[in-house]
Amino acid sequence: MNILKQEVTIIGSGIAGLYAAIKLAEQNKKVLIITKSALSESNTRYAQGGIAGVLPENKLDSIELHVKDTLKAGAGLSNKEMAEFISEKSASVINDLINYGLSFDRDNNNNLCFGLEGAHSVKRILHSGGDVTGRNMETTLHNLVQNNTNISIKRYTNAVELLVSSDNTCNGLIIYDEKSDNYEAIISNAVIIATGGAGQVYSNTTNPSIATGDGLAIAYKAGAIIQDMEFIQFHPTALCQNQDGSRFLISEAVRGEGAVLKNKNNETFTNKYDKRGDLAPRDVVTRAIFWELQKTDSERIYLDTSPIPEDKIKQRFPGIIKTCKENDIDFIHSLVPVSPAAHYLMGGIKVNKEGLTNINNLFAIGETSCSSLHGANRLASNSLLECIVIANEAASFINNTNFKPIEINNIIDNYPEINNIIQEYSTNKTKKTLNLSELTLKLKDTMWHNAGIVRNQEKLTTALNDIKELKTKFNKTFKCANEEEYEFRNLLIVAELIVKSALLRKESRGAHFRDDYPEPDSIAKHSYIQKGE
Repeated sequence: MNILKQEVTIIGSGIAGLYAAIKLAEQNKKVLIITKSALSESNTRYAQGGIAGVLPENKLDSIELHVKDTLKAGAGLSNKEMAEFISEKSASVINDLINYGLSFDRDNNNNLCFGLEGAHSVKRILHSGGDVTGRNMETTLHNLVQNNTNISIKRYTNAVELLVSSDNTCNGLIIYDEKSDNYEAIISNAVIIATGGAGQVYSNTTNPSIATGDGLAIAYKAGAIIQDMEFIQFHPTALCQNQDGSRFLISEAVRGEGAVLKNKNNETFTNKYDKRGDLAPRDVVTRAIFWELQKTDSERIYLDTSPIPEDKIKQRFPGIIKTCKENDIDFIHSLVPVSPAAHYLMGGIKVNKEGLTNINNLFAIGETSCSSLHGANRLASNSLLECIVIANEAASFINNTNFKPIEINNIIDNYPEINNIIQEYSTNKTKKTLNLSELTLKLKDTMWHNAGIVRNQEKLTTALNDIKELKTKFNKTFKCANEEEYEFRNLLIVAELIVKSALLRKESRGAHFRDDYPEPDSIAKHSYIQKGE
């Protein structure tokens, strides 16, 4: 096996990974980005709503208000100090993005436009290109990365195993290139996991096909602490049509501009479940839709955009209009069929404000991490902000850390456990490939129906038993035959983490709702899982 050495290796190419790479490269660090798809394909690309931020020119807003909104949405599990830290940093990182060339929407007087989304007390959401903020952020950072000579990229490459030594230090990783069917080991001073979420563990999700929890799974296998995995945010409004394994998101900002939700009888209904109606926190709106669908024996509800002036819709939501038109839906003049879908993982690899995990020299940033900002229910548009702030702090920490020069032979000779992993992946074994279509469908189906929006002991136990059965049939926990098998291995790990965490939390809090324990406990506690416990 070819063994390479690298100063810093980043797994993933969403905005968290790209921004960290840029900040490291600016301090002359040599950075390698590993991405299993094209550089521009990530969850970030599909973010429509925007990025939350407290800017001086927004006189109605303040850090105190932003923190208050974040803590309230987080249902007792958002860390106040983390929320304050990220809010305080918001103006500087947003200005940094502007200096990098990202253009946020402005009015006729060239003032920044601030939008409103659910559970925000004031308008504070910045957008770019109306409803394509994520894509524009991705493109801006992508172009900077492409032109930076300190950054190299391995595309269509999978990170399949971390190299963690007996002294609890991450010394690199194993990567796999399916096109060449070739493995390589990378010895690295620091590894940053920025692989995004795991929405593909559910049959209905807004996440692209690449969101299979890869970084989270390999971190768990390596001994990282995993936090709050039961908290999955189900977005209330995804278009009722599957395309390439995912569903198109209809941004919450549409309701923020005045659109209303209606049932099949053309009746508004969310106020029956919560006085905040359509702009209640996402978990509340999602459950309201879930119960309304059951009550009316329906598979979809409808979004009525008629209260929004037509010129406003065209200005704010060109991307949504375009996608709806491609699906023969008139977004402006007709009711838009929507229903909930798995959207965002609030839990993940436990990190501090620098993105550092419990494993030395291993960092996690973005959706794959859990900084305790989002708590039990993420406040809309806080995710892009967290990505940038924690990525910046991780890069700053690494830039100011005196790593010893890498010596590949020293790593291999001094740590036989790392050499054993390298040898395991170097060994040529007869590959038995599996037909995973049926197994994957079974996994996603059991997660959606038994570990989805409304849960209970019986459903979760069914899901756990199904996962155990699938693990037995798959029977691969280490080296796999191809990318599809690695993704399925990782989905099984993530699914089991979600279900076990949900079984342990015998209460309802935020996005985790159990109809057998419908009330929250008096004391809010985080959940933790670590391999071997």
